[in-house]
Amino acid sequence: MHDRSMELQQMRYVVAVAETNSFTRAAERCLVVQSALSHQVARLERELGGKLFERTSRRVRLTPAGEAFLPAARQCLDAAERAAAEVAAALGEVRGRLTVGVIPTVAAVDIPAALHEFRGRYPNVRIGLRVGASEELVEQVRDGVIDVACLGLPATIQPRGVRTRVTARDRLVAVVAPGHPLAAEPEVDLRRLSAEVFVDFPLGSAGRAQSDQAFAAAGLDRDIAFEVPAPDLMVRIVRQGLGIAMLASTYVPQLTGVHTIEVSDAPARIEYLVWNDVGPTPAAKAFLEIAGVPAHDLAERT
Repeated sequence: MHDRSMELQQMRYVVAVAETNSFTRAAERCLVVQSALSHQVARLERELGGKLFERTSRRVRLTPAGEAFLPAARQCLDAAERAAAEVAAALGEVRGRLTVGVIPTVAAVDIPAALHEFRGRYPNVRIGLRVGASEELVEQVRDGVIDVACLGLPATIQPRGVRTRVTARDRLVAVVAPGHPLAAEPEVDLRRLSAEVFVDFPLGSAGRAQSDQAFAAAGLDRDIAFEVPAPDLMVRIVRQGLGIAMLASTYVPQLTGVHTIEVSDAPARIEYLVWNDVGPTPAAKAFLEIAGVPAHDLAERT
């Protein structure tokens, strides 16, 4: 048991060095002195018969052997942590870690409120939050990097390789500066919007696909002058009158300094909660229940 514990500790040190690119920062993260961490990494390297890191006075980076070792090390650590969490759950305690991924425009789930309730119920769980694009978050859930994610996708796309629950169905609206000529219109269609200059998400992202598919289906082209990954920056560009945007109607009420217009043939958007197809950890299951997922949807598949 002692040898197994030492092996896990060595793997934690390797992962920390790889993620921080620094033995000093890794030691700070692991709450050990740097000499002890360096000694254990060197010991592991001797046991493996190869260097995991290239060390210079300026930087630390993984060797090819380190690149090969890192995914397996993470899997071992995750498995050990999940095993401990499952035992604790069997004894009536939820602990371990919870990592939640969210898109910037999430609206169907009040993430701060859900985390507040979760933290109050389960104070022994370490919580992490990641913000990203839907396609990136799905991949991270599939790979076990994050436990739960909130996505927004076109109605034509469904998350694959993960378990899902629809949290909202929505349509996009046009977002313009208050002084824009369209601001006086109660409703517009895609053909009218196609004459405008657009601010949109990057090409290939799920946020962009919602609008691209709708305009393509209508046989329309449009001028996208600005591609930005963050909706807050997108809105700031719109406020300057440099272009218009299309965003989810449930997201735009929190925006200020812009005007929204209904779009008669607007693209549809669906928000999802997703989790790993293998089944949620005890902490993830507890969070999903708080977020409104019924217990029967969380049961392990047979």
